[in-house]
Amino acid sequence: MNEVKVISGKYRGQVLSTPGNKTHPMGAREKLALFNMIADFLPGALVLDAFAGSGALGIEAISRGAEQVMFIEKSQKACQIIRQNLQKLAIDAKIFTGDVVNFTTSIKFDVILADPPYDDFDLSKIEQLGQFLKQGGILVLSHPQNTAELSKLELLKTRKYANATISIYVKR
Repeated sequence: MNEVKVISGKYRGQVLSTPGNKTHPMGAREKLALFNMIADFLPGALVLDAFAGSGALGIEAISRGAEQVMFIEKSQKACQIIRQNLQKLAIDAKIFTGDVVNFTTSIKFDVILADPPYDDFDLSKIEQLGQFLKQGGILVLSHPQNTAELSKLELLKTRKYANATISIYVKR
């Protein structure tokens, strides 16, 4: 099993387990850049970590002041790892086991973190997540190619890091 560290905030330095090579944990440099870009949105935020993998992005958000996080992950093994990581840090959070296309909730989120598998990147799944954003909320997308256009969301900024691109969209 691989490990990643929480890079800042309340749980800084805590080591998180990952499900291994079935997921691609975001590199420390990209994760630091992402969270520096969205720092002002996190205090008190409701966060959705879609394509959660180990839960590292959602846990990083909690560590940096988010009020609550919910995870979506379709792999049973990855969901077990998320539960272990949450239990280790005594974080109470809900995990939806299933594909993002089957996720439903009446909750509207301030921040949605989407780091889908690059080998199965499906923009229609990302588009569907926009319905769960509050007005003024942001969707953060890590993706392998050039900037992706999302209907009903406005692109705020895009940054490229090695093989990854991070784009931040806002719901107006």
